[in-house]
Amino acid sequence: MAGQEEALDEYTQDGSVDLKGNPVRRSNTGGWRACSFIVVYEVFERMAYYGISSNLILYLTKKLHQGTVTSANHVTNWVGTIWITPILGAYIADAHLGRYWTFVIASVIYISGMSLLTLTVSLPSLRPPSCSQTNMENCKNASTLQLAVFYGALYTLAVGTGGTKPNISTIGADQFDDFNPKEKAHKLSFFNWWFFSIFLGIFFANTVLVWIQDNIGWTLGYALPTLGLAISIAIFLAGTPFYRHKVPAGSPFTRMAKVIVAAIRKWRVRIPNDPKELYELDLEEYAKKGKFRIDFTPTLRFLTKASVKTGSTNEWMLCSVTQVEETKQMVRMIPIWVATVVPSIMIAQINTLFVKQGATLDRGIGSFNIPPASLAAFVTISLLVSVMLYDRFLVKIMRRWTKNPRGITLLQRMGVGLFMHILIMIIASLTERYRLRVAKEHGLVEHGGQVPLTIFILLPQFVLMGIADAFLDVAKIEFFYDQAPENMKSLGTSYSMTTFGAGNFLSSFLLSTVSHITKKHGHRGWILNNLNASHLDYYYAFFVILNFLNFIFFLIVIKFYVYKAEVSDSIKVLTDELKGMTVKVSNQEESRR
Repeated sequence: MAGQEEALDEYTQDGSVDLKGNPVRRSNTGGWRACSFIVVYEVFERMAYYGISSNLILYLTKKLHQGTVTSANHVTNWVGTIWITPILGAYIADAHLGRYWTFVIASVIYISGMSLLTLTVSLPSLRPPSCSQTNMENCKNASTLQLAVFYGALYTLAVGTGGTKPNISTIGADQFDDFNPKEKAHKLSFFNWWFFSIFLGIFFANTVLVWIQDNIGWTLGYALPTLGLAISIAIFLAGTPFYRHKVPAGSPFTRMAKVIVAAIRKWRVRIPNDPKELYELDLEEYAKKGKFRIDFTPTLRFLTKASVKTGSTNEWMLCSVTQVEETKQMVRMIPIWVATVVPSIMIAQINTLFVKQGATLDRGIGSFNIPPASLAAFVTISLLVSVMLYDRFLVKIMRRWTKNPRGITLLQRMGVGLFMHILIMIIASLTERYRLRVAKEHGLVEHGGQVPLTIFILLPQFVLMGIADAFLDVAKIEFFYDQAPENMKSLGTSYSMTTFGAGNFLSSFLLSTVSHITKKHGHRGWILNNLNASHLDYYYAFFVILNFLNFIFFLIVIKFYVYKAEVSDSIKVLTDELKGMTVKVSNQEESRR
Protein backbone atom coordinates (compact mmCIF):
# COMPACT_ATOMS: atom_id res chain seq x y z
CA MET A 1 0.00 0.00 0.00
CA ALA A 2 2.83 2.38 0.92
CA GLY A 3 4.55 1.52 -2.35
CA GLN A 4 1.41 2.44 -4.31
CA GLU A 5 1.17 5.81 -2.54
CA GLU A 6 4.84 6.54 -3.34
CA ALA A 7 4.25 5.61 -6.98
CA LEU A 8 1.25 7.96 -7.15
CA ASP A 9 3.24 10.72 -5.49
CA GLU A 10 5.83 10.38 -8.25
CA TYR A 11 3.30 11.94 -10.64
CA THR A 12 2.03 15.52 -10.37
CA GLN A 13 -1.46 15.94 -8.95
CA ASP A 14 -2.44 19.11 -10.83
CA GLY A 15 -3.32 17.49 -14.16
CA SER A 16 0.00 18.30 -15.86
CA VAL A 17 0.90 16.29 -18.97
CA ASP A 18 3.69 16.10 -21.54
CA LEU A 19 3.26 17.22 -25.16
CA LYS A 20 1.73 13.83 -26.01
CA GLY A 21 -0.87 14.14 -23.25
CA ASN A 22 0.68 11.62 -20.86
CA PRO A 23 0.92 12.27 -17.09
CA VAL A 24 4.35 13.60 -16.12
CA ARG A 25 6.69 12.47 -13.38
CA ARG A 26 7.64 14.98 -10.73
CA SER A 27 11.29 13.86 -10.64
CA ASN A 28 12.25 14.69 -14.23
CA THR A 29 9.95 17.57 -15.16
CA GLY A 30 8.99 21.00 -13.90
CA GLY A 31 10.43 22.91 -10.96
CA TRP A 32 13.25 25.41 -11.18
CA ARG A 33 15.13 23.20 -13.66
CA ALA A 34 12.40 23.69 -16.26
CA CYS A 35 11.98 27.35 -15.29
CA SER A 36 15.67 28.05 -16.00
CA PHE A 37 15.03 27.69 -19.76
CA ILE A 38 11.94 29.88 -19.50
CA VAL A 39 13.66 32.58 -17.43
CA VAL A 40 16.53 32.84 -19.94
CA TYR A 41 14.00 33.52 -22.69
CA GLU A 42 12.36 36.26 -20.65
CA VAL A 43 15.68 38.05 -20.05
CA PHE A 44 16.36 38.30 -23.80
CA GLU A 45 12.75 39.04 -24.74
CA ARG A 46 12.60 42.03 -22.42
CA MET A 47 15.98 43.15 -23.71
CA ALA A 48 14.51 43.09 -27.24
CA TYR A 49 11.24 44.83 -26.38
CA TYR A 50 12.70 47.56 -24.18
CA GLY A 51 15.64 47.99 -26.54
CA ILE A 52 13.01 49.32 -28.95
CA SER A 53 10.43 50.99 -26.70
CA SER A 54 12.87 52.87 -24.42
CA ASN A 55 14.33 54.96 -27.22
CA LEU A 56 11.51 54.82 -29.75
CA ILE A 57 10.36 58.39 -29.13
CA LEU A 58 13.83 59.69 -30.02
CA TYR A 59 13.89 57.66 -33.25
CA LEU A 60 10.48 59.07 -34.22
CA THR A 61 11.51 62.66 -33.52
CA LYS A 62 15.13 62.58 -34.74
CA LYS A 63 14.93 60.15 -37.66
CA LEU A 64 11.29 60.31 -38.79
CA HIS A 65 10.95 64.01 -37.85
CA GLN A 66 7.69 63.81 -35.90
CA GLY A 67 6.52 66.29 -33.23
CA THR A 68 6.48 65.69 -29.46
CA VAL A 69 2.75 64.96 -29.08
CA THR A 70 2.56 62.92 -32.30
CA SER A 71 5.60 60.79 -31.51
CA ALA A 72 4.58 60.30 -27.86
CA ASN A 73 1.14 59.14 -28.97
CA HIS A 74 2.62 56.76 -31.55
CA VAL A 75 4.77 55.23 -28.82
CA THR A 76 1.92 54.83 -26.33
CA ASN A 77 -0.48 53.50 -28.99
CA TRP A 78 2.06 50.89 -30.03
CA VAL A 79 2.87 49.96 -26.43
CA GLY A 80 -0.87 49.84 -25.74
CA THR A 81 -1.30 47.35 -28.58
CA ILE A 82 1.63 45.31 -27.22
CA TRP A 83 -0.22 44.91 -23.92
CA ILE A 84 -3.75 44.46 -25.32
CA THR A 85 -2.99 41.66 -27.79
CA PRO A 86 -2.28 39.21 -24.90
CA ILE A 87 -6.07 38.83 -24.57
CA LEU A 88 -6.11 37.15 -27.98
CA GLY A 89 -3.05 35.07 -27.14
CA ALA A 90 -4.59 33.95 -23.85
CA TYR A 91 -7.83 32.98 -25.61
CA ILE A 92 -6.04 30.89 -28.23
CA ALA A 93 -3.95 29.17 -25.55
CA ASP A 94 -6.80 28.39 -23.16
CA ALA A 95 -9.33 27.41 -25.83
CA HIS A 96 -7.40 25.78 -28.66
CA LEU A 97 -3.63 25.34 -28.95
CA GLY A 98 -2.46 25.29 -25.35
CA ARG A 99 0.14 27.61 -23.87
CA TYR A 100 3.23 25.93 -25.34
CA TRP A 101 2.19 25.84 -29.02
CA THR A 102 0.62 29.31 -28.87
CA PHE A 103 3.93 30.59 -27.53
CA VAL A 104 6.03 28.82 -30.18
CA ILE A 105 3.94 30.10 -33.12
CA ALA A 106 3.87 33.63 -31.67
CA SER A 107 7.65 33.57 -31.24
CA VAL A 108 8.08 33.05 -34.99
CA ILE A 109 5.89 36.11 -35.66
CA TYR A 110 7.81 38.08 -33.02
CA ILE A 111 11.24 37.36 -34.51
CA SER A 112 9.90 38.18 -38.00
CA GLY A 113 8.77 41.62 -36.80
CA MET A 114 12.11 42.26 -35.08
CA SER A 115 14.03 41.30 -38.24
CA LEU A 116 11.92 43.60 -40.44
CA LEU A 117 12.32 46.45 -37.94
CA THR A 118 16.11 46.05 -37.98
CA LEU A 119 15.95 46.22 -41.77
CA THR A 120 13.91 49.46 -41.75
CA VAL A 121 16.40 51.32 -39.53
CA SER A 122 19.34 50.01 -41.60
CA LEU A 123 18.33 51.00 -45.14
CA PRO A 124 18.55 54.76 -45.96
CA SER A 125 15.73 54.37 -48.50
CA LEU A 126 13.34 53.47 -45.65
CA ARG A 127 13.75 56.75 -43.73
CA PRO A 128 13.79 60.46 -44.67
CA PRO A 129 17.12 62.29 -45.18
CA SER A 130 19.00 63.46 -42.06
CA CYS A 131 18.13 66.90 -40.70
CA SER A 132 20.07 69.02 -38.21
CA GLN A 133 17.34 71.64 -37.66
CA THR A 134 16.33 72.24 -34.02
CA ASN A 135 12.69 72.58 -35.09
CA MET A 136 11.73 69.28 -36.70
CA GLU A 137 8.78 70.94 -38.44
CA ASN A 138 11.31 72.35 -40.95
CA CYS A 139 12.62 68.85 -41.82
CA LYS A 140 11.32 66.57 -44.57
CA ASN A 141 8.72 64.14 -43.27
CA ALA A 142 8.85 60.40 -43.80
CA SER A 143 6.94 59.17 -46.86
CA THR A 144 3.80 57.04 -46.63
CA LEU A 145 5.77 53.97 -47.76
CA GLN A 146 8.51 54.54 -45.18
CA LEU A 147 5.97 54.92 -42.38
CA ALA A 148 4.00 51.88 -43.60
CA VAL A 149 7.06 49.62 -43.52
CA PHE A 150 8.24 50.94 -40.13
CA TYR A 151 4.87 50.69 -38.41
CA GLY A 152 4.13 47.42 -40.18
CA ALA A 153 7.24 45.95 -38.54
CA LEU A 154 6.29 47.40 -35.14
CA TYR A 155 2.77 45.99 -35.22
CA THR A 156 3.91 42.60 -36.55
CA LEU A 157 6.08 42.47 -33.47
CA ALA A 158 3.07 43.46 -31.36
CA VAL A 159 1.03 40.52 -32.71
CA GLY A 160 3.88 38.18 -31.78
CA THR A 161 4.13 39.46 -28.24
CA GLY A 162 0.38 38.95 -27.89
CA GLY A 163 1.00 35.22 -27.96
CA THR A 164 4.20 35.17 -25.91
CA LYS A 165 3.51 37.55 -23.02
CA PRO A 166 0.42 35.93 -21.42
CA ASN A 167 1.76 32.41 -21.87
CA ILE A 168 5.44 32.49 -20.95
CA SER A 169 4.89 33.50 -17.31
CA THR A 170 1.96 31.07 -17.06
CA ILE A 171 4.11 28.26 -18.46
CA GLY A 172 6.66 29.12 -15.79
CA ALA A 173 4.10 29.03 -12.98
CA ASP A 174 2.71 25.75 -14.34
CA GLN A 175 6.04 24.07 -13.57
CA PHE A 176 5.14 24.01 -9.85
CA ASP A 177 2.55 21.61 -8.45
CA ASP A 178 0.18 23.37 -6.03
CA PHE A 179 -0.48 20.06 -4.29
CA ASN A 180 3.14 19.41 -3.36
CA PRO A 181 4.14 21.48 -0.28
CA LYS A 182 7.76 21.91 -1.39
CA GLU A 183 6.88 22.99 -4.93
CA LYS A 184 4.12 25.28 -3.69
CA ALA A 185 6.64 27.02 -1.41
CA HIS A 186 8.90 27.58 -4.43
CA LYS A 187 5.97 28.95 -6.41
CA LEU A 188 5.40 31.69 -3.81
CA SER A 189 8.82 33.11 -4.77
CA PHE A 190 8.49 32.43 -8.49
CA PHE A 191 6.91 35.73 -9.49
CA ASN A 192 9.44 37.76 -7.49
CA TRP A 193 12.35 36.08 -9.28
CA TRP A 194 10.45 36.13 -12.54
CA PHE A 195 10.38 39.91 -12.34
CA PHE A 196 14.04 39.90 -11.32
CA SER A 197 14.93 38.16 -14.62
CA ILE A 198 12.66 40.52 -16.56
CA PHE A 199 14.43 43.57 -15.25
CA LEU A 200 17.88 42.15 -15.91
CA GLY A 201 16.90 42.29 -19.58
CA ILE A 202 15.42 45.74 -19.19
CA PHE A 203 18.56 47.00 -17.44
CA PHE A 204 20.77 45.87 -20.34
CA ALA A 205 18.37 47.48 -22.83
CA ASN A 206 18.23 50.80 -20.97
CA THR A 207 21.99 51.07 -20.58
CA VAL A 208 23.96 49.27 -23.29
CA LEU A 209 21.42 49.19 -26.13
CA VAL A 210 20.22 52.80 -25.87
CA TRP A 211 23.85 53.96 -25.70
CA ILE A 212 24.65 51.98 -28.85
CA GLN A 213 21.61 53.47 -30.60
CA ASP A 214 22.56 57.04 -29.61
CA ASN A 215 26.31 56.80 -30.24
CA ILE A 216 27.06 53.98 -32.71
CA GLY A 217 23.92 53.48 -34.74
CA TRP A 218 20.37 52.19 -34.82
CA THR A 219 21.29 49.20 -37.00
CA LEU A 220 23.53 47.60 -34.37
CA GLY A 221 21.19 48.81 -31.61
CA TYR A 222 18.31 46.80 -33.13
CA ALA A 223 20.33 43.88 -34.55
CA LEU A 224 21.69 42.85 -31.13
CA PRO A 225 18.29 42.36 -29.43
CA THR A 226 17.02 40.57 -32.57
CA LEU A 227 19.92 38.12 -32.35
CA GLY A 228 19.41 37.74 -28.59
CA LEU A 229 15.71 36.97 -29.11
CA ALA A 230 16.53 34.29 -31.69
CA ILE A 231 19.00 32.64 -29.29
CA SER A 232 16.51 32.75 -26.40
CA ILE A 233 13.79 31.08 -28.49
CA ALA A 234 16.25 28.29 -29.28
CA ILE A 235 17.03 27.93 -25.55
CA PHE A 236 13.32 27.76 -24.71
CA LEU A 237 12.80 25.00 -27.29
CA ALA A 238 15.78 23.10 -25.85
CA GLY A 239 13.97 22.89 -22.51
CA THR A 240 10.86 21.24 -24.04
CA PRO A 241 11.49 17.73 -22.58
CA PHE A 242 11.42 19.19 -19.05
CA TYR A 243 8.17 21.19 -19.31
CA ARG A 244 4.82 20.37 -17.76
CA HIS A 245 1.77 21.31 -19.82
CA LYS A 246 -1.88 21.97 -19.09
CA VAL A 247 -4.55 20.67 -21.47
CA PRO A 248 -6.69 23.44 -23.10
CA ALA A 249 -10.02 23.61 -21.28
CA GLY A 250 -12.10 25.35 -23.94
CA SER A 251 -12.89 28.99 -24.56
CA PRO A 252 -13.10 30.91 -21.27
CA PHE A 253 -15.07 33.66 -23.02
CA THR A 254 -17.73 31.19 -24.17
CA ARG A 255 -18.01 29.65 -20.69
CA MET A 256 -18.43 33.10 -19.14
CA ALA A 257 -20.88 34.22 -21.83
CA LYS A 258 -23.12 31.21 -21.16
CA VAL A 259 -23.32 32.13 -17.47
CA ILE A 260 -24.14 35.78 -18.17
CA VAL A 261 -26.76 34.93 -20.82
CA ALA A 262 -28.38 32.27 -18.61
CA ALA A 263 -28.50 34.68 -15.64
CA ILE A 264 -30.11 37.41 -17.77
CA ARG A 265 -32.68 35.00 -19.22
CA LYS A 266 -33.63 33.88 -15.70
CA TRP A 267 -33.45 37.26 -14.00
CA ARG A 268 -36.88 36.80 -12.41
CA VAL A 269 -36.09 33.35 -11.01
CA ARG A 270 -35.77 33.08 -7.22
CA ILE A 271 -32.51 31.63 -5.85
CA PRO A 272 -33.16 28.70 -3.45
CA ASN A 273 -32.04 29.09 0.16
CA ASP A 274 -30.17 25.78 0.06
CA PRO A 275 -27.17 25.91 -2.37
CA LYS A 276 -27.45 22.12 -2.79
CA GLU A 277 -30.59 22.72 -4.86
CA LEU A 278 -28.50 24.48 -7.52
CA TYR A 279 -27.31 22.56 -10.57
CA GLU A 280 -23.88 20.95 -10.22
CA LEU A 281 -22.06 18.02 -11.81
CA ASP A 282 -21.06 14.98 -9.80
CA LEU A 283 -17.61 14.90 -8.27
CA GLU A 284 -16.63 12.00 -10.50
CA GLU A 285 -17.27 14.11 -13.61
CA TYR A 286 -14.63 16.61 -12.51
CA ALA A 287 -12.25 13.89 -11.33
CA LYS A 288 -12.44 12.06 -14.69
CA LYS A 289 -11.59 15.21 -16.66
CA GLY A 290 -8.86 16.33 -14.24
CA LYS A 291 -10.79 19.53 -13.50
CA PHE A 292 -11.66 21.26 -10.25
CA ARG A 293 -15.03 21.73 -8.64
CA ILE A 294 -15.67 25.09 -6.98
CA ASP A 295 -18.10 25.47 -4.12
CA PHE A 296 -20.94 28.03 -4.12
CA THR A 297 -20.24 31.54 -2.79
CA PRO A 298 -22.94 34.11 -1.91
CA THR A 299 -21.27 36.97 -3.82
CA LEU A 300 -22.62 38.32 -7.14
CA ARG A 301 -25.95 36.62 -6.53
CA PHE A 302 -27.35 37.68 -9.89
CA LEU A 303 -24.95 35.31 -11.68
CA THR A 304 -26.06 32.49 -9.36
CA LYS A 305 -29.39 32.49 -11.22
CA ALA A 306 -27.59 30.76 -14.11
CA SER A 307 -27.37 27.58 -11.97
CA VAL A 308 -30.99 27.59 -10.78
CA LYS A 309 -32.91 24.57 -12.15
CA THR A 310 -35.96 25.55 -14.24
CA GLY A 311 -36.50 22.41 -16.29
CA SER A 312 -34.35 23.37 -19.29
CA THR A 313 -30.96 21.67 -19.70
CA ASN A 314 -29.81 23.95 -22.53
CA GLU A 315 -26.24 25.08 -21.74
CA TRP A 316 -27.27 28.70 -22.47
CA MET A 317 -30.02 28.34 -19.85
CA LEU A 318 -28.43 26.16 -17.17
CA CYS A 319 -24.82 26.28 -15.94
CA SER A 320 -23.12 24.35 -13.19
CA VAL A 321 -22.20 26.03 -9.91
CA THR A 322 -18.50 25.60 -10.79
CA GLN A 323 -18.96 27.37 -14.13
CA VAL A 324 -20.82 30.20 -12.40
CA GLU A 325 -18.12 30.51 -9.74
CA GLU A 326 -15.40 30.66 -12.43
CA THR A 327 -17.24 33.57 -14.01
CA LYS A 328 -17.65 35.23 -10.62
CA GLN A 329 -13.91 35.00 -10.01
CA MET A 330 -13.11 36.72 -13.30
CA VAL A 331 -15.81 39.39 -12.76
CA ARG A 332 -14.69 40.08 -9.17
CA MET A 333 -11.23 41.03 -10.44
CA ILE A 334 -12.48 43.67 -12.88
CA PRO A 335 -12.63 46.56 -10.31
CA ILE A 336 -9.06 45.69 -9.25
CA TRP A 337 -8.10 45.75 -12.93
CA VAL A 338 -9.63 49.22 -13.29
CA ALA A 339 -7.67 50.50 -10.28
CA THR A 340 -4.36 49.37 -11.82
CA VAL A 341 -4.91 51.18 -15.13
CA VAL A 342 -4.06 54.66 -13.76
CA PRO A 343 -0.55 53.72 -12.55
CA SER A 344 0.02 52.23 -16.00
CA ILE A 345 -0.56 55.73 -17.40
CA MET A 346 2.27 56.93 -15.15
CA ILE A 347 4.57 54.14 -16.34
CA ALA A 348 3.88 55.24 -19.93
CA GLN A 349 5.59 58.56 -19.16
CA ILE A 350 8.94 56.82 -18.57
CA ASN A 351 9.54 56.18 -22.27
CA THR A 352 7.87 59.36 -23.53
CA LEU A 353 7.80 62.65 -21.62
CA PHE A 354 10.45 61.64 -19.05
CA VAL A 355 12.85 60.86 -21.91
CA LYS A 356 12.03 64.15 -23.69
CA GLN A 357 12.71 66.00 -20.43
CA GLY A 358 16.10 64.30 -20.16
CA ALA A 359 16.97 65.40 -23.70
CA THR A 360 16.73 69.08 -22.58
CA LEU A 361 19.21 68.68 -19.69
CA ASP A 362 22.99 68.45 -19.36
CA ARG A 363 23.83 64.78 -19.94
CA GLY A 364 27.58 65.02 -19.77
CA ILE A 365 29.88 63.20 -17.37
CA GLY A 366 33.29 64.34 -18.56
CA SER A 367 33.43 63.45 -22.25
CA PHE A 368 30.65 60.86 -21.93
CA ASN A 369 27.03 61.76 -22.75
CA ILE A 370 24.29 59.81 -21.02
CA PRO A 371 21.46 58.78 -23.38
CA PRO A 372 18.20 60.22 -21.97
CA ALA A 373 16.50 56.81 -22.12
CA SER A 374 19.25 55.34 -19.92
CA LEU A 375 17.69 56.90 -16.84
CA ALA A 376 15.09 54.14 -17.10
CA ALA A 377 17.92 51.84 -15.97
CA PHE A 378 17.50 53.34 -12.50
CA VAL A 379 13.90 52.10 -12.51
CA THR A 380 15.33 48.66 -13.13
CA ILE A 381 18.07 48.93 -10.50
CA SER A 382 15.74 50.15 -7.78
CA LEU A 383 13.20 47.46 -8.69
CA LEU A 384 15.81 44.67 -8.59
CA VAL A 385 17.10 45.82 -5.21
CA SER A 386 13.57 46.25 -3.87
CA VAL A 387 12.47 42.78 -5.02
CA MET A 388 15.50 41.15 -3.39
CA LEU A 389 15.01 43.02 -0.12
CA TYR A 390 11.29 42.31 -0.18
CA ASP A 391 11.69 38.58 -0.85
CA ARG A 392 14.63 38.00 1.50
CA PHE A 393 13.83 40.27 4.43
CA LEU A 394 10.48 42.07 4.43
CA VAL A 395 8.43 38.90 3.77
CA LYS A 396 10.11 37.09 6.68
CA ILE A 397 9.60 40.03 9.03
CA MET A 398 5.95 40.48 8.09
CA ARG A 399 5.23 36.73 8.36
CA ARG A 400 5.87 36.92 12.10
CA TRP A 401 3.21 39.60 12.49
CA THR A 402 0.59 38.55 9.94
CA LYS A 403 1.10 34.75 9.80
CA ASN A 404 0.56 35.14 6.03
CA PRO A 405 3.01 33.06 3.89
CA ARG A 406 3.39 36.08 1.58
CA GLY A 407 4.05 38.48 4.47
CA ILE A 408 1.28 40.84 3.43
CA THR A 409 -1.65 40.14 1.13
CA LEU A 410 -1.32 40.76 -2.59
CA LEU A 411 -3.84 43.62 -2.45
CA GLN A 412 -1.98 45.28 0.43
CA ARG A 413 1.22 45.07 -1.58
CA MET A 414 -0.52 46.61 -4.57
CA GLY A 415 -1.89 49.39 -2.34
CA VAL A 416 1.63 50.40 -1.27
CA GLY A 417 2.61 50.72 -4.94
CA LEU A 418 -0.48 52.79 -5.76
CA PHE A 419 0.24 55.20 -2.91
CA MET A 420 3.83 55.61 -4.10
CA HIS A 421 2.60 56.72 -7.53
CA ILE A 422 1.04 59.76 -5.86
CA LEU A 423 4.43 60.67 -4.38
CA ILE A 424 6.20 60.08 -7.71
CA MET A 425 4.04 62.54 -9.62
CA ILE A 426 4.33 65.15 -6.86
CA ILE A 427 8.12 64.94 -7.15
CA ALA A 428 7.95 64.94 -10.97
CA SER A 429 5.80 68.09 -10.96
CA LEU A 430 8.08 69.95 -8.53
CA THR A 431 11.20 68.91 -10.46
CA GLU A 432 9.74 70.11 -13.75
CA ARG A 433 8.74 73.44 -12.17
CA TYR A 434 12.36 73.87 -11.07
CA ARG A 435 13.65 72.99 -14.57
CA LEU A 436 11.32 75.54 -16.19
CA ARG A 437 12.40 78.24 -13.73
CA VAL A 438 16.07 77.70 -14.59
CA ALA A 439 15.24 77.71 -18.33
CA LYS A 440 13.49 81.07 -17.88
CA GLU A 441 16.40 82.51 -15.90
CA HIS A 442 18.80 81.64 -18.74
CA GLY A 443 16.55 82.89 -21.56
CA LEU A 444 15.90 79.44 -22.99
CA VAL A 445 12.12 79.58 -23.14
CA GLU A 446 11.35 80.89 -26.61
CA HIS A 447 13.98 79.12 -28.70
CA GLY A 448 14.57 76.05 -26.60
CA GLY A 449 18.06 74.77 -25.92
CA GLN A 450 19.80 72.77 -23.24
CA VAL A 451 19.00 73.78 -19.68
CA PRO A 452 22.14 74.07 -17.48
CA LEU A 453 20.97 71.40 -15.04
CA THR A 454 22.25 67.85 -14.71
CA ILE A 455 19.99 65.10 -16.01
CA PHE A 456 20.25 63.50 -12.58
CA ILE A 457 17.65 65.91 -11.17
CA LEU A 458 15.17 63.46 -12.74
CA LEU A 459 16.68 60.56 -10.82
CA PRO A 460 14.25 60.56 -7.82
CA GLN A 461 11.17 60.02 -9.99
CA PHE A 462 12.86 57.13 -11.83
CA VAL A 463 14.12 55.45 -8.64
CA LEU A 464 10.76 55.74 -6.88
CA MET A 465 9.03 54.33 -9.97
CA GLY A 466 11.15 51.18 -9.63
CA ILE A 467 10.32 50.80 -5.93
CA ALA A 468 6.61 51.29 -6.68
CA ASP A 469 6.80 48.64 -9.42
CA ALA A 470 8.39 46.18 -6.97
CA PHE A 471 5.21 46.42 -4.92
CA LEU A 472 2.53 46.98 -7.54
CA ASP A 473 3.57 45.15 -10.71
CA VAL A 474 4.92 42.00 -9.07
CA ALA A 475 1.81 41.71 -6.89
CA LYS A 476 -0.45 42.52 -9.84
CA ILE A 477 0.67 39.67 -12.10
CA GLU A 478 0.68 37.22 -9.18
CA PHE A 479 -2.77 38.39 -8.06
CA PHE A 480 -4.43 37.96 -11.45
CA TYR A 481 -2.77 34.57 -11.97
CA ASP A 482 -3.56 33.37 -8.45
CA GLN A 483 -7.18 34.54 -8.38
CA ALA A 484 -8.11 33.28 -11.84
CA PRO A 485 -9.84 29.87 -12.07
CA GLU A 486 -7.53 26.95 -12.85
CA ASN A 487 -8.89 26.65 -16.40
CA MET A 488 -8.49 30.38 -17.12
CA LYS A 489 -4.95 31.09 -15.92
CA SER A 490 -3.75 32.54 -19.24
CA LEU A 491 -6.76 34.86 -19.34
CA GLY A 492 -6.09 35.88 -15.74
CA THR A 493 -2.46 36.65 -16.58
CA SER A 494 -3.61 38.72 -19.55
CA TYR A 495 -5.63 40.86 -17.12
CA SER A 496 -2.39 42.14 -15.60
CA MET A 497 -0.93 42.88 -19.02
CA THR A 498 -3.95 44.62 -20.50
CA THR A 499 -3.76 47.21 -17.71
CA PHE A 500 -0.55 48.41 -19.40
CA GLY A 501 -2.32 48.47 -22.74
CA ALA A 502 -5.30 50.43 -21.41
CA GLY A 503 -2.91 52.75 -19.55
CA ASN A 504 -0.94 53.54 -22.70
CA PHE A 505 -4.06 54.16 -24.78
CA LEU A 506 -5.40 56.44 -22.05
CA SER A 507 -2.03 58.20 -21.94
CA SER A 508 -2.38 58.96 -25.67
CA PHE A 509 -5.94 60.18 -25.13
CA LEU A 510 -5.03 62.40 -22.16
CA LEU A 511 -1.95 63.85 -23.86
CA SER A 512 -3.88 64.77 -27.01
CA THR A 513 -6.89 66.06 -25.07
CA VAL A 514 -4.89 68.16 -22.61
CA SER A 515 -2.71 69.51 -25.41
CA HIS A 516 -5.81 70.50 -27.41
CA ILE A 517 -7.78 71.99 -24.51
CA THR A 518 -4.89 74.04 -23.12
CA LYS A 519 -4.25 75.61 -26.56
CA LYS A 520 -7.78 77.01 -26.78
CA HIS A 521 -8.54 80.74 -26.61
CA GLY A 522 -5.06 81.72 -27.74
CA HIS A 523 -3.19 80.03 -24.87
CA ARG A 524 0.23 78.53 -25.55
CA GLY A 525 -0.66 75.07 -24.24
CA TRP A 526 0.88 72.72 -21.69
CA ILE A 527 2.65 70.32 -24.08
CA LEU A 528 4.61 71.74 -27.02
CA ASN A 529 7.53 70.55 -29.15
CA ASN A 530 9.64 73.05 -27.19
CA LEU A 531 9.45 71.68 -23.64
CA ASN A 532 11.02 74.85 -22.22
CA ALA A 533 7.90 76.75 -23.30
CA SER A 534 5.56 74.00 -22.10
CA HIS A 535 3.98 73.34 -18.70
CA LEU A 536 4.61 69.69 -17.97
CA ASP A 537 4.56 70.66 -14.27
CA TYR A 538 0.81 71.36 -14.60
CA TYR A 539 0.32 68.10 -16.50
CA TYR A 540 2.09 66.13 -13.78
CA ALA A 541 0.06 67.93 -11.08
CA PHE A 542 -3.06 66.74 -12.91
CA PHE A 543 -1.66 63.20 -12.59
CA VAL A 544 -1.25 63.70 -8.82
CA ILE A 545 -4.99 64.34 -8.51
CA LEU A 546 -5.78 61.40 -10.79
CA ASN A 547 -3.62 59.03 -8.72
CA PHE A 548 -5.13 60.23 -5.44
CA LEU A 549 -8.70 59.64 -6.66
CA ASN A 550 -7.67 56.23 -7.98
CA PHE A 551 -6.12 55.30 -4.61
CA ILE A 552 -9.39 56.13 -2.83
CA PHE A 553 -11.27 54.02 -5.39
CA PHE A 554 -8.86 51.11 -4.75
CA LEU A 555 -9.38 51.28 -0.97
CA ILE A 556 -13.15 51.09 -1.49
CA VAL A 557 -12.85 48.17 -3.92
CA ILE A 558 -10.58 46.00 -1.77
CA LYS A 559 -12.89 46.46 1.21
CA PHE A 560 -15.46 44.31 -0.61
CA TYR A 561 -13.10 41.92 -2.40
CA VAL A 562 -13.25 38.26 -1.35
CA TYR A 563 -10.19 36.13 -2.13
CA LYS A 564 -10.92 32.81 -3.77
CA ALA A 565 -10.09 29.65 -1.81
CA GLU A 566 -6.70 28.04 -2.34
CA VAL A 567 -7.09 25.35 -5.00
CA SER A 568 -4.97 22.90 -3.03
CA ASP A 569 -7.41 23.27 -0.11
CA SER A 570 -10.36 22.70 -2.43
CA ILE A 571 -8.69 19.63 -3.87
CA LYS A 572 -8.03 18.28 -0.38
CA VAL A 573 -11.75 18.56 0.36
CA LEU A 574 -12.58 16.99 -3.00
CA THR A 575 -10.17 14.09 -2.36
CA ASP A 576 -11.63 13.47 1.08
CA GLU A 577 -15.17 13.50 -0.33
CA LEU A 578 -14.23 11.08 -3.10
CA LYS A 579 -12.57 8.77 -0.58
CA GLY A 580 -15.71 8.94 1.54
CA MET A 581 -17.89 8.07 -1.44
CA THR A 582 -15.60 5.17 -2.36
CA VAL A 583 -15.79 3.76 1.17
CA LYS A 584 -19.58 4.16 1.13
CA VAL A 585 -19.92 2.31 -2.19
CA SER A 586 -17.60 -0.46 -0.95
CA ASN A 587 -19.68 -0.91 2.21
CA GLN A 588 -22.87 -1.10 0.14
CA GLU A 589 -21.33 -3.79 -2.08
CA GLU A 590 -20.19 -5.74 0.99
CA SER A 591 -23.69 -5.63 2.48
CA ARG A 592 -25.18 -6.95 -0.77
CA ARG A 593 -22.87 -9.92 -0.65
